[in-house]
Amino acid sequence: MSDHDIIPHHDRALSASLDAAEPPAIVAQASVNAQFAYAEFFGDQIGNDYTRKAYRFAVHRFLLWCEDQGFELARIPPGSVGHYIRTLTTTEGKPASKPTCKLHLAAIRKFFDVMVQRHAIVLNPAAAVRGPKVSSVTGKTPATDPASAGLLLRSIDVSNVVGLRDRAILAIMMYTAARVGAVAKLRRRDFYTDGRQWYLRFDEKGGRQRDIPCRHDLQGYIQAYIDAIGDSVDGNEPLFRSVRGRTRTLAVWACQAKDIHRMVKRRLKSAGLPTILTCHSFRATTATDLLDQGVPIEDVQELLGHADPRTTRLYDRRDRKVTRNIVERISIKVEGSSNPTQS
Repeated sequence: MSDHDIIPHHDRALSASLDAAEPPAIVAQASVNAQFAYAEFFGDQIGNDYTRKAYRFAVHRFLLWCEDQGFELARIPPGSVGHYIRTLTTTEGKPASKPTCKLHLAAIRKFFDVMVQRHAIVLNPAAAVRGPKVSSVTGKTPATDPASAGLLLRSIDVSNVVGLRDRAILAIMMYTAARVGAVAKLRRRDFYTDGRQWYLRFDEKGGRQRDIPCRHDLQGYIQAYIDAIGDSVDGNEPLFRSVRGRTRTLAVWACQAKDIHRMVKRRLKSAGLPTILTCHSFRATTATDLLDQGVPIEDVQELLGHADPRTTRLYDRRDRKVTRNIVERISIKVEGSSNPTQS
């Protein structure tokens, strides 16, 4: 298969494919084993909801591309996956970033691993494909500073229940460094006390549960919100509930991560802060603030829930630029010459 034989990828029916309950046509027209493997991979193999959504997008996109090429699921040619990853673009048509390419390749490879295990295909067409090398010293997530984070909290009108909710959500992300997905999944029972201290119990990535103590101000923000919505004997109720349209009343269903993302953007704009910031920015802000104060990286790693301290270092936004003072101290000299900066 040469590059001239390739039909360029486009997002034909991608949204419809993701919304549909049935698998893409290339899977539906394959064997029963293939359909079973598809259902197993997206049903039981991926425990995290966000990983499942990202993998499903990546796999569906590749399968639709395969349909455009006229490939059958069991006869995807060697080299096709490598070419697809090398020429992968964003939905806007721009070249995809290296991390995006690696994510798509991982999803495709794992998907076809299950296909091989369930005897739907003989060989995994992605098995020998090497993704781009990605090396990062610092993460890409933008961070802010403690003063701006405090300004954001103070800018919220807490004379209504929605303001009380939003302040509590933002304070949790700042004072516990929790991921937005874990905050969205909080239930009433997850805010509890042992008689001495109040805690939040988070259901995090990989099925892990972590209990993080609440500061006194965070405890007060959460309690003020609960007092406004009324206490409940049902510990399974969502702690944070969605807003009914443009009203200032809360619905009974849980606030989703995407709702929190939108809320954060609105609150940032209202406070006059850069809207390039995201929910994840507060993890980077908190980590950098603690490291700036001399807190050991092991303690910050524990707060962020990282298994590897190298991951924690990606959240460190302290200034690491090479300064003029450093380069001036290099002692290499050309004999007989003077330093032009001193003349």
